[in-house]
Amino acid sequence: MTLSEYAVDAPRRASADEMPILDLGPWLDGAPIAPVVEQFQAACTNTGFFYVKNHGVSQPVIDAVFDATRRYMSLPMEERMKDQFDERFRRGFMPMGITQHPGHKPDLKESYELGMDLPLTDPDVANGLPLHGPNRWPADKPWLEPAAMAYFHATLELGRNLLKIFACAVGKEESFFLQYAKKPMVQARLFHYPPQASFTNLELGAAAHTDYGMFTMLAQDPIGGLELRTRSGEWVAAPYVDGTLVVNLGDLVKIWTNDVYVSNAHRVANRTGKERYSIPTFFNLDFETPVACLPEFLPSVGEPLHAPIKSGDYLVRRFASVQKYKTPAELAVQ
Repeated sequence: MTLSEYAVDAPRRASADEMPILDLGPWLDGAPIAPVVEQFQAACTNTGFFYVKNHGVSQPVIDAVFDATRRYMSLPMEERMKDQFDERFRRGFMPMGITQHPGHKPDLKESYELGMDLPLTDPDVANGLPLHGPNRWPADKPWLEPAAMAYFHATLELGRNLLKIFACAVGKEESFFLQYAKKPMVQARLFHYPPQASFTNLELGAAAHTDYGMFTMLAQDPIGGLELRTRSGEWVAAPYVDGTLVVNLGDLVKIWTNDVYVSNAHRVANRTGKERYSIPTFFNLDFETPVACLPEFLPSVGEPLHAPIKSGDYLVRRFASVQKYKTPAELAVQ
């Protein structure tokens, strides 16, 4: 067995300090934002991961999107392949074999992809701006769209609220980042992870990676499977906590804060012998957003750790590094 194929043992359960729970309820009900901002700052500095409760995404909406995901992923593969996503819009069914991190086998997961639903007449869509376009909904599965879009819009609102908290945490006005979220490149993915028989670093449900944009908001099912690497380098399991969503920071937050806030590596290992489902929403800013170290985080000597970049350019580059469109015939011979 080579070094890249070493066995991945089940990690210990994360402690409350490693995965704090932020209660958004008082603030959303009109209380001052300062207490939740203080908790947010601590979580972003120490781990880059936290849970949120009383987050505004109702349990019936979460239950419905999980039900729709299970129903869709139980259909025959030939049915789902009729909905396969295309390279231009990246909406629809993404089979296994598409996502592959360098040095690893393809991730053992499949998904249904959706995002901001933009018509073909939208100027950005018409001009071919990457990651912009209409969603793809199979006509013979009318139950999929309403469940998925209800969850999408609820987490979109949560993402905007997290932008407000983030703005206050970095010394800006509450609305500062909303100027960059007028047509945000938000994506939701309905994930299915089949059971795994063995676990190596080379082949997992999702190989170790960091997320790309601003925030990921994740609804995971009770069997768990999400594992994260702490700043000390230890892997820990992020347990399922009823009534919460998991939030982790993406790499653009590191650029804004000059690595003061962290986007820790994480992975997925379905160790249960059961089908696993999770529904993340990736909150990304507008394509043209200029992302650079904020003045509040500039080093006293030297240059920032990261060069400025446009949000959309960064996302496109990262997607291209791990995902390649493949035809059904190409997938069949993997």
